[in-house]
Amino acid sequence: MTVTAIGDRRAEYDAVVIGAGINGMVAAAELAGAGRRVALVDEHDDIGGFIASGELTLPGYTHDAFSSWHPLFVGGGGYAELGADLHRHGLEYRNTDGAVTAAVSERGTVLAWRDPDATADALERPEDRDAYRAMLARMDAWGPTVFGALGTELGMRELAGLAGAAWRRLRGDGLRELARAGAQSGRAFTREHFAGGEVDQLWTPWLLHAGLGPDHASGGIMLPVMAASLHGFGLPVVAGGAAHFVRAFERLLAERGVDLILGRRAQAITVARGRADGVVVGGRTLRARQAVLASTSTRALYQELLPASAVGDTGAAALARSRPGRAAMQIHVALDSPPAWTDHRLDAVPLVHVGNGADSTGIACAQAEAGLLPAVPTVVVGQQCVLDPARAPQGHATLWLQLQELPFRPRGDAAGRIDTRGGWTPRVVDAYVARVLGRLDEHAPGIAAKVLKAAVYSPPDLTAANPNAVDGDPYGGAVELDQNLVWRPGSGTGHRTGVDGLFHIGAFTHPGPGLGGGSGHIVAQHLLRGTRAERWRERAAALRRRG
Repeated sequence: MTVTAIGDRRAEYDAVVIGAGINGMVAAAELAGAGRRVALVDEHDDIGGFIASGELTLPGYTHDAFSSWHPLFVGGGGYAELGADLHRHGLEYRNTDGAVTAAVSERGTVLAWRDPDATADALERPEDRDAYRAMLARMDAWGPTVFGALGTELGMRELAGLAGAAWRRLRGDGLRELARAGAQSGRAFTREHFAGGEVDQLWTPWLLHAGLGPDHASGGIMLPVMAASLHGFGLPVVAGGAAHFVRAFERLLAERGVDLILGRRAQAITVARGRADGVVVGGRTLRARQAVLASTSTRALYQELLPASAVGDTGAAALARSRPGRAAMQIHVALDSPPAWTDHRLDAVPLVHVGNGADSTGIACAQAEAGLLPAVPTVVVGQQCVLDPARAPQGHATLWLQLQELPFRPRGDAAGRIDTRGGWTPRVVDAYVARVLGRLDEHAPGIAAKVLKAAVYSPPDLTAANPNAVDGDPYGGAVELDQNLVWRPGSGTGHRTGVDGLFHIGAFTHPGPGLGGGSGHIVAQHLLRGTRAERWRERAAALRRRG
C-alpha cells in the first residue's frame, strides 16, 4: 500500500474524501477513474473501515472481523463500475449454488436454496409454495422501482422519474400494493401472505441485517428484497478473508492515482463563501476544487468537522432527528471440528439464524431497546469455512457469530442472571458469550467443548474500532421508516448538506447500511454527471460565440 506523506502530498485536489470504508473507497475509485485528482483520508492506518480479516484467535484461523457477506456489493452499482478491475487486482469470491441460508429453532429447520423453486417446493403447505412464488414474482415487477430507489439520489427530479416509470409499469393497484408493503412490518407481511410459519422463521431474522426488527415499518418490502437478493446473488465471501478485498481496492486506488492519507484524523472542513473548499489534516489544508465527501457519522460531520456558522438548518435537522439503533456484538470462534448440528443439512449452509422468526426476534429486539440483555438472543451463525475451507486447518472450522439485539448501555438482564452494573465489563461480556454458546448448543450440542479460542468485539469495542459505530450501532443509526429513504439522515436532503460542494456519504445516508457502497457510488456518479454537463454547456457556449 502506498501512503502519501504529509510533506509530499499535493495540496490541490478535485475531491477530498473523508473516511475509507466501503463508500469512501468506491467514491474515490470512481472519481479517480474518470480522471479526477482525489485524496482519501482516514484516521486508521489501513483502509477498509468495517472490512477486515486476520488471525484473530489462533494461527491458521482466518476470521472476517466485522462484515463478511457481499451480496449487496456484487448486486450494486459500485461493483458494476469497479468489479472487473477489482478482480484484475486479485479479488476472488467463494459462493454457493446450493443451500444459502437457514433458520433453526424449537419449531424445526427451514432452508433456502439459491434456486427459488427448490425453496418454495420445500415449504410444508401447498398454499405457501404458491405464495412464495407470488412474492418473488411481485419483486420482479417491483424491482425497477425498489432497486431504482435504492440506487439513486432521492431528490424531487429522481422521485418524479421513479414515480412516472412505476405508474407506467404498475398502474394504480400495483403502486398501492407496493406502497402498502413499504408501510408493513415483516411480521405483518408474513402473517398476511403465508399460512405457516416457515417463511417468517427463515426471512424475518434477515431484517436485522438491515438494522430493522420484525415490527418496524418497511420490513414488508425489505423481507422480499432480502429473499430476492440471496436467491439472485447468493452469499459471496472473499476468498482468503475480507482483507483481500481491501488489498484489491488498494491496488486499484494506487493504479488510479488516489493519494491515501492514513493514520491522520480529518480535523476540519473549511468553508469559504458558503462552499466547502478543503479539509484540514495534520495542520495542513487539502484544497478541494469540486467537492468534499464525508463518510462520517452525522454527529461528527455537523458537530466536529464543520464550523458552527456553516451547519445551517439542514445540519441542525439531521442532528435533531437522527438517533442510534441497537448495538451489536461480534464473536469469532476457532473450533477443533465443525459444529455437530442436530439437523445435518445445516452442515453445508453458509449462514444460519438460531431463532424462530418474528416471535423470538421481536422479543429480543424489544428487550434490547428497553436496555436489557436479551434472554434468548437471535444468533447469526456464519460458517465461512463451508465456502472457503482454507480459512481453518483441515478438519477444523471457524464461526462468525453476530448479535444484533443489544443495548449499548445495559440497564439489566431480561433473564435476571447477569449483573450489568458497570456496563460491558469483561465479566458481563464473558457471561453473555456463554449465553450465546448455550443458545447454539441447543442445536449444535457440545459446541462449547469444541472452542479452542474466541475473540469478542463488544458494543464499546465496535465503537472503538470505528467511530462511525456510534453507541455500538454498526448500521449508521436507526433505520426505521422515519430515518430511511428520503428521511435519511433526517434532513430530507439526501447526500446534500446545505453547504455547496459538501456531500455526506456512508451508512448514515441513503441507501443506508450494508456493504454495498451505494452512497459512494451515487454521489460519485452525480459529481461526474455534473462535470460532464458543465463541459457540454461550455462547448455550446463556445460554439455560440464562434457563431
